[in-house]
Amino acid sequence: MPLLVFVLYAFLAVVGIQVLFHFGFFAKFAFSKQKQESRKDLAVSVIICAKNEAENLKTFLPSICAQNYPNFEIVLINDSSCDDTLEVMEAFSEQHTNIKIVNVKNIEAFWGNKKYALTLGIKAATKDYLLFTDADCKPLSEHWISEMSAHFTSSKNIILGYGAYAKIKNSLLNKLIRFETLVTATNYFSFALAGLPYMGVGRNLAYTKDEFFKANGFINHIQVRSGDDDLFVNQVATKSNTACVFTKDSFTESVPKKNFKAWYKQKRRHVSTASHYKKIHKILLATLYITNFLFWALAVILFTAQFQWQIVLGAFLFRIATQYTVMGCASKKLNETDLILLFPFLEGFLILTQLTIFINNIISKPKHWK
Repeated sequence: MPLLVFVLYAFLAVVGIQVLFHFGFFAKFAFSKQKQESRKDLAVSVIICAKNEAENLKTFLPSICAQNYPNFEIVLINDSSCDDTLEVMEAFSEQHTNIKIVNVKNIEAFWGNKKYALTLGIKAATKDYLLFTDADCKPLSEHWISEMSAHFTSSKNIILGYGAYAKIKNSLLNKLIRFETLVTATNYFSFALAGLPYMGVGRNLAYTKDEFFKANGFINHIQVRSGDDDLFVNQVATKSNTACVFTKDSFTESVPKKNFKAWYKQKRRHVSTASHYKKIHKILLATLYITNFLFWALAVILFTAQFQWQIVLGAFLFRIATQYTVMGCASKKLNETDLILLFPFLEGFLILTQLTIFINNIISKPKHWK
């Protein structure tokens, strides 16, 4: 068989797999309707772990304190900060009686390990329902706690939310960051709705205290520096105990990185946890990435050689149209519609960036969280 014929068949197979992913998985989120739940007013502990976040706490903690919810506490964890983080926390606690501070000191066994600090914060929480966000996050509504906690039921103990990044005008890096966030959220919402939940993001995640202690906390992956959110969800989430929340009032918004180096370092840390996922999740995610890469690589080869270009063009456009249909609907749900026209460019750049991250993570391991 001539080489180009083999490449053509491989390309058509890749397009077929990509279309199956879009309509078999991603469409479950893109075309879904949010299940409405009545407000329950459960007792909730909002948990924020902060390391050297004094300025961010000053900016974003007021939006947590101002939540329109009758029964919640805020557990602020100072993870051995070197700046004025503890002083800022204490100033807020003087103004708000529902704030509890957990001051974590470094110990040699768990130095730089966020999971250790979070565990102490979870143990200190007095409420049974835990809602997590970061120090540089703000809820986009005063009803954030209401929206997230309403989806707890007798069977749903893990709630996956969306953590957006703030928009910065005329910034290509910002669009890339938000595109990667959109893709990741579409993936984890879609897989969860398909009965295969595999991750959540600590910027907007909730679960019960009982679920945490039933799993012995983070002990199964305590040696992994990252993964307090996705590895825990990967360990305990099932088809029956996980709910997805993607109403606008449930979103949080974080401060995005402003230079490529800082974002790249952050993504290296995030990607390093994927090797610890369950086997089925690793297979599906690896297949998705490999077919994404091969779609563009094989298309370039075939277009350059002008081999059976009519067939290649038809398959190429069919896959692009599939992406625009499904991801376009997902972007509307997550308020990222300004990215739609840039999908092909952003996807190609993201694929190359992820490839370099995989290679770098093989050569050297990412450092601790901060």
